Amino acid sequence: MTATASETSAAAGALAAPVATDVTFKILRFNPEVDEGAHWEEFVVSCFPTDRVLSALEKIKGEQDGSLTFRRSCGHGICGSDAMRINGRNRLACKTLIKDLNTKKPITVEALKGLPQEKDLIVDMEPFFKAYREVMPFLITDGHPPTKERIQSAEERAIFDDTTKCILCAACTTSCPVFWNDDQYFGPQAIIGAHRFIFDSRDAGTAERLEILNSQDGVWRCRTTFNCTEACPRGIEITDAIRQVKKALLSGRP
Repeated sequence: MTATASETSAAAGALAAPVATDVTFKILRFNPEVDEGAHWEEFVVSCFPTDRVLSALEKIKGEQDGSLTFRRSCGHGICGSDAMRINGRNRLACKTLIKDLNTKKPITVEALKGLPQEKDLIVDMEPFFKAYREVMPFLITDGHPPTKERIQSAEERAIFDDTTKCILCAACTTSCPVFWNDDQYFGPQAIIGAHRFIFDSRDAGTAERLEILNSQDGVWRCRTTFNCTEACPRGIEITDAIRQVKKALLSGRP
């Protein structure tokens, strides 16, 4: 009996269907109510290659250990809330696919480095946001509010367009070895947060922001290791933006 075209197509589809495999996750756990220090725990999860690490964490929390604690919100790489260290690199759990990791050995998942670990994969983000607030991440203008839109050309916008993509996930700052050793350093994110307004033609606070970044804990602490650029899930050229801020400080203008 000869198979029909539809039967052949269905058989081919069945052969091509992804197969779930058991994947081991090694998670650095910490509960301040009962633990003196952080410790590793392993969980085995059935995952498809196209599953995300975030999906696996949710499965662990829902089916194996409801006490597992982590941040998440949109699940689409926009909110930046689920940044964590996965196999030793800062990534967004919602954007990291199982197929892009080595599953022949346990996948390590731990909280971001350099910020106080509050519980499991959650860190205290206040030092990070404090640095961001200090660079005044808002438009500063002179005179009275305008009666119409502040005009800006496409060319003027392009100068700082890259740094507008930041989602405040802290992946860049917590990948910085300078920040690991001195949390008084503003960090890459605060610098690019300032860059976004320093190079905005509509802004009048450039001199004040440059003065802030010229301080002891400012832009000159950067050692150009490119860790921040590699860690950014939005592909922002952070190291180059920091270079531009340094150049603006040396020249006295953007």
